[in-house]
Amino acid sequence: MTAGDSYGRLDDDYPAYTMGRAAEILGTTSAFLRAIGEARLITPLRSEGGHRRYSRYQLRIAARARELVDQGTPVEAACRIVILEDQLQEARRINEELQRHPAGLADKADA
Repeated sequence: MTAGDSYGRLDDDYPAYTMGRAAEILGTTSAFLRAIGEARLITPLRSEGGHRRYSRYQLRIAARARELVDQGTPVEAACRIVILEDQLQEARRINEELQRHPAGLADKADA
């Protein structure tokens, strides 16, 4: 097995977890994972057999939604909150990058 093999990839975006394993890790049910999928919080990839597969990143997002639901927030609202939190984090990351390298990113935007 080489580093380029898909089996060797364990980055945050690699869909390594089955629905059952993801639910076990999160301490929740498959129904919860289906609900947040229907709310379009996360979209699991599908195996060749059609089974849902989740990445580490998706599990972190699902865990945050579960925290909110456990606190009494409806699933749809929890999903919207998590989406907004994720967008805010990305905007802050871009802002920090612009502050560190304003000319470099401006050049990329012009290209």
